[in-house]
Amino acid sequence: MQPGSPWRHVARRSADPPSRYRHETPHRENHLIERIGWLRAAVLGANDGIISTASLMVGVAAASTNASEILVAGVASLVAGAMSMAAGEYVSVSSQADTENADLRKEQRELAEQPESELTELTQIYVRRGVEPALARQVAEQMTAKDAFTTHARDELGLAEHVVARPIQAALTSAVTFALGAAIPLVISLLAPTALIAPIVSGGSLVCLAALGALGARAGGADIWKPTIRVTFWGAIAMAATAAIGTLVGHAV
Repeated sequence: MQPGSPWRHVARRSADPPSRYRHETPHRENHLIERIGWLRAAVLGANDGIISTASLMVGVAAASTNASEILVAGVASLVAGAMSMAAGEYVSVSSQADTENADLRKEQRELAEQPESELTELTQIYVRRGVEPALARQVAEQMTAKDAFTTHARDELGLAEHVVARPIQAALTSAVTFALGAAIPLVISLLAPTALIAPIVSGGSLVCLAALGALGARAGGADIWKPTIRVTFWGAIAMAATAAIGTLVGHAV
């Protein structure tokens, strides 16, 4: 939640359950959609960290057999990439947050200045979803009486607190996960013989990419095979391309 965001006015209320249900043990359902903000940034950051750093190191290794040059390239990729990911995520998600907050402020004004029009608009939303007009009006009135702003934010704008843009969270998550991903090919290169850095870094990084793809899919509740194959395939393409370019440049220089 950003400073100055209209969401700060939303009271966190929990309605009392009907008396016939009060004997039941309350529980909170953890839905996978609640993870989407940090999960997207984490998977993207770690994938980019592994792919970009491994590709750069493989490209340099194809052009030079100097182990220190390969290591410097990897470290530079880690630092520059982490900073770039943080800045990029912060700027892009901030733009999204600015748009969301502008819509929320507009909705606040409309609720204050045109409450009846907003009530009618909410009623029509429920009607379009299949609720009978009379019942839709009753539901709209009750929801408005309870929390008009949150209701309109959710049902009219499609916004809820667990899916709104969080620039700082996205930036930090991307930077940290990129650095962790980039550290993998660096560690592999330190353990590999200099003459075999390129194939060992490529193979080890692809294995880690496959594992990360499966882990990200599992955390998001998706089938693990498609994401795993997808990220491994494109990682292999990236490393092969940089290796080919590194070989060409190394022979030309």
